[in-house]
Amino acid sequence: MLQTLFQSNIASLPLINRGKVRDIYDLGGDQMLIIATDRLSAFDVVLPTPIPGKGAVLTQIANFWFDKLQPIIPNHLTGIDPDSVVSDPAEKAQLGERAVVVRKLKPLPIEAVVRGYLVGSGWKEYRHAGTVCGIPLPAGLQEASRLPEPIFTPSTKAALGTHDENITFDQVVGLVGRTTAERVRDIALALYRSAAEYALTRGIIIADTKFEFGQDEAGRLYLIDEALTPDSSRFWPADQYQVGSNPPSFDKQYVRDWLEASGWNKQAPGPELPAEVVVRTSEKYREAMRQLTGRDIRV
Repeated sequence: MLQTLFQSNIASLPLINRGKVRDIYDLGGDQMLIIATDRLSAFDVVLPTPIPGKGAVLTQIANFWFDKLQPIIPNHLTGIDPDSVVSDPAEKAQLGERAVVVRKLKPLPIEAVVRGYLVGSGWKEYRHAGTVCGIPLPAGLQEASRLPEPIFTPSTKAALGTHDENITFDQVVGLVGRTTAERVRDIALALYRSAAEYALTRGIIIADTKFEFGQDEAGRLYLIDEALTPDSSRFWPADQYQVGSNPPSFDKQYVRDWLEASGWNKQAPGPELPAEVVVRTSEKYREAMRQLTGRDIRV
């Protein structure tokens, strides 16, 4: 039976923040402890039902990508064993494969979204206006079409309970300056291309994804938060991909589909998930990890 953690409680460390999924604790100096819980958010609302093992899957997939993509950009991992920063057995039990020790960096106030395929809100906009996030695309594309080139479609980073909003590249320039904006765009596109190329060899199409970046005091950029997980990306099984329809995905789209059909108004609080949805979603996350990395989480 997978251990489930909806909310961590590390009383020996000061809590910095509880996000939609991650709890962050202060280790003093320039380091923090991040614990990925089993909370699941959909439509920017944290649902009351946790997904067993999800936090460990997210952490281990992200760690895999952080290592693989290190030649493109450094990341926030320190390499310090999370078990070494707490001593209480009850606190250690909350860490396992779901925790990392990271550098404190200044997060950029944007999410760097990259889209490689026409799906979701992008498909809706394209049908209406022939654009995605205001970027013109060729005529005649279908749902799930591969784009001629991946596109950078940044968004604001929404506070808990509010929705991300798409912004233009010029708005990114206004927020972080032209030099940083151009570097974020170019690095995000390079990360996506490298990851998508690798994932395809493992039978997974990465339709789109989002990255977050932070800066140190010298202004150097780092990849932070998570990277290319089922929470931050849309993963499709390559053997079921067909232009003209939205393939079944390895991410939390299964939960989104159930929520859409449930009649929920997408406002907090979210509904409890049925047991079969929880089990299916947990297995989807683990399947993505096995297929991408060749390993599974410990149970």
